[in-house]
Amino acid sequence: MIEKNENGFIDIEVKQLLDWEENEGCIVSDKITKEGWCVGYMYREKGENQYPDSGWRFLKGDEDDVYMNDVDNHHVFSLNTICNYDPAILPYLYSSVGSAYIRVSAHEFVLDKCDREIYFKKQDR
Repeated sequence: MIEKNENGFIDIEVKQLLDWEENEGCIVSDKITKEGWCVGYMYREKGENQYPDSGWRFLKGDEDDVYMNDVDNHHVFSLNTICNYDPAILPYLYSSVGSAYIRVSAHEFVLDKCDREIYFKKQDR
């Protein structure tokens, strides 16, 4: 059984996996941090300067506008914490603003060209 903390997030041990010199904040869908799905779609936009925002956004990949427009369905985390939820994202984090990736296998992402299906996977817990 997956243990959750008092806020409903999956309780994980957070190890230092990433040395990030810039703003480390990112927006993450609750489908990853509360439901236990791996990142299926990730993209980087220009971060908000007034916040510690890396610009990275991490989603399962099937969230619709209704889901995403509800602010209770996504939260801000540090990049290092999300790497602990799904370490497969690590090799892609230094990609430039404007990059977007989809998961195509258990451990591989490719640039999103809107020509492939997302490979959905549950976290190994």
